[in-house]
Amino acid sequence: MKKSNLDSLFYSAGGLVLLAIILIAANFLFSAFKARVDLTQGSVYTLSPGTRAILSKLEAPVKIRYYYTQSGNTVPVALKTFAKRVEDLLAEYKAASNGKVIIEKFNPEPDSDAEESAALDNVEGQQTNTGEKFYLGLAVSFLDKKEAIPVLSADREQLLEYDLTSKISQVTQAKKPVIGLMAGLPVLGRPLNPMTKQQPTEPWVLGSELKRTFDVKKIELDVKKIDDDIKVLLVIHPKNITEEAEYAIDQFVLRGGKLIAFVDPYAYFDQQPDMQNPFGGNQAGGSALYNLFKGWGVEMDGGKVIADMTFPSGSGPRLLPTLLMLTNDAFNMDDIVMSQVGTMLVPFGGTFKGKLADGLKQSVLIHSSKNAMPVDLIIATLSGEPSTRGFAPTGKEEPIAIRLSGKFKSAFPNGEPQLPQPPAKKGEELKPPPPPSGKHMREAAAENSVVLVADVDMLTDGAAVETQDVFGQKVVVPRNGNLAFAQGLVEQLAGDQNLATLRSRAAFSKPLTVLRKMEAQAQQAYLGKIKGLEDGLNQTTEKLQALQKGRAGAAGGATAATVLTPEQQVEIENFRKKANETRKELKELRKNLRVDSDRLELWTKVVNIGAIPLLVAILGLMLALAKRRKLRTAVASATPARAA
Repeated sequence: MKKSNLDSLFYSAGGLVLLAIILIAANFLFSAFKARVDLTQGSVYTLSPGTRAILSKLEAPVKIRYYYTQSGNTVPVALKTFAKRVEDLLAEYKAASNGKVIIEKFNPEPDSDAEESAALDNVEGQQTNTGEKFYLGLAVSFLDKKEAIPVLSADREQLLEYDLTSKISQVTQAKKPVIGLMAGLPVLGRPLNPMTKQQPTEPWVLGSELKRTFDVKKIELDVKKIDDDIKVLLVIHPKNITEEAEYAIDQFVLRGGKLIAFVDPYAYFDQQPDMQNPFGGNQAGGSALYNLFKGWGVEMDGGKVIADMTFPSGSGPRLLPTLLMLTNDAFNMDDIVMSQVGTMLVPFGGTFKGKLADGLKQSVLIHSSKNAMPVDLIIATLSGEPSTRGFAPTGKEEPIAIRLSGKFKSAFPNGEPQLPQPPAKKGEELKPPPPPSGKHMREAAAENSVVLVADVDMLTDGAAVETQDVFGQKVVVPRNGNLAFAQGLVEQLAGDQNLATLRSRAAFSKPLTVLRKMEAQAQQAYLGKIKGLEDGLNQTTEKLQALQKGRAGAAGGATAATVLTPEQQVEIENFRKKANETRKELKELRKNLRVDSDRLELWTKVVNIGAIPLLVAILGLMLALAKRRKLRTAVASATPARAA
């Protein structure tokens, strides 16, 4: 017995020591080779291929000066762990660059040289609730160029790699690509206009972000020619665009220029006075490229927006089917820009249709679900029950954003459009029209691509970003992937696809897509019954009104009851009874729809939250029972041997 116990103790102690030696050796080897395994979904802690491609092209060292106040209890606890993750990411940059990225760390304490250096690098101090100051930011420099991220915020952690890599790309670029911006809204801001008393506005976040990466040229809506140095033309809400400007865009595309156009049948954020009804307030404006669309064979119904019961916003009385919250199911995941945008908010967007012109083909980037339909503008902003009344889905996915590719032909076959000439004054000869401003191209020499998006509101700050006050500093945090989508398109067509691949890593939210699908199926079944009942109710009401009108016409109105036959009285009562029963049934159906949706959401959350802990507990219990059974078997088999 004593020998057996000693052997058991020896083997147990030896096993533990051996295991410890193996762990230490493995840790040493992995540290020596800088090996790392990232088991997270999407490898969120691993540098993306886009970053590695940009780092591989560095011809000279890039310095990253990292400022972080480490001493004392100044920095909040939550930011301390975030700061450690920033350091880990910087270490990954250093390792992936083969020594081309140099990391310099500073601890900017009050009145120190490091604090002065932070000020010179435009890294801003942050204030805690107690009034203490700390720093958490960085600056990237290359030769005589320098870019800063003044404040590193945990809310932008999912975009940290993109922010850092874009700064490296900006400082190492010899010259920024030139893009043109033609907009019917103040994307780049608007100065004070004393003549019209128009108030100044700040630039949109989209405009500010584009100017960080590109040389942005403002293009007017009545331009005659697009400059040759412009590589990509971004058109946003081209309301009141002139025919000459459309012709300029037409020739720009035929010369090989890239076009991205955001148009809208119902631009909610462009409220204009209703000229037909001066007392009716404002109405949302619309925009399109009418001549170009006609030449390309593209149609967008300017009188309808898309409503989708699979991707609506809100629920119950706040359900808004025209304010779409889109997930990966609505994206073309084969496109590099769309591959991992995550979620998008599309308010009151339109759809494209039509038969494309010869030589062109279409690739859908964003689409609705099959449980969608176009609705009139008059009900675009209705919510709750009125928004679903009469809902009849088309059963097909409607394109919201498309990419046209192929050999484009001019949408102006007769050449440059001519402005109408004013009539000649009495005694004067009519002047001949001015000659064309340049050589007219009828067809592109090579294939090209154009991106069309049937929504403008998605680019506005109100739909795309949220501005937060983080310790006295304003930090812009994306609400969704709207700006990532727009900027990714520009970056892709401007030639730097590496940054576009980085943007695809921005989405960390994991919506309950299965729940959305199940809710949509339930809603579709209920809405079909509701529509049938509503149609029956309308027919019953119409028959009842017809009988009452006939009764009034036959008896002169006041004495109608005296001329009705008993059969007519019974028929009217039956119609009224049927109408009341239908209304009750409709009410019950809508109530059941809400109850089923709430129950489905509850059980889905219960399963998602409780399933994994339950499975772990069951597995642990099974392992414990198996181990106990094995131990009993070993003890039972050892007992005869000991007795002997």
